Amino acid sequence: MTLPLAEDLLRLAIAAGATVTTAESCTGGMVAAAITDVAGSSSVFERGFVTYSNAAKVDMLGVSPATLDAHGAVSEEVTREMAAGALVAANATVAVSISGIAGPGGSEFKPEGRVCFGLATAQGIETKTIEFGAIGRAKVRAAARDEALSLLVTALRHL
Repeated sequence: MTLPLAEDLLRLAIAAGATVTTAESCTGGMVAAAITDVAGSSSVFERGFVTYSNAAKVDMLGVSPATLDAHGAVSEEVTREMAAGALVAANATVAVSISGIAGPGGSEFKPEGRVCFGLATAQGIETKTIEFGAIGRAKVRAAARDEALSLLVTALRHL
């Protein structure tokens, strides 16, 4: 079953002659899977990155170890670097990144359900954090996937 947001993404990317990529941590590839569930997605999606560990974020996306040490993986600073790294590594028009605490667990400082996002284009990088709350791991991951798709669709509408 394809998601309407993923279908919108494909239509908009084709119309704009754009390509998209993903850099995912807590969603483990769910955004890439949603995109590639749509027939014809290979025309706009060549690759995505699942960087669950900090080492993968550094190795695959060029995230600075100093940024990870200073802010932790679940931070806008890290998702900024993840999105920028994915944009370059995939030679894409737009990149989205996600890092969060899907649960169970979390801490007083980084609670369950906190997800940070990055969106990179040639025009720059934007970041945001959403507190989905302790709604359960599957629901946090699905909500993060949908937010990432929405960010990509919005970016493609403004190209």
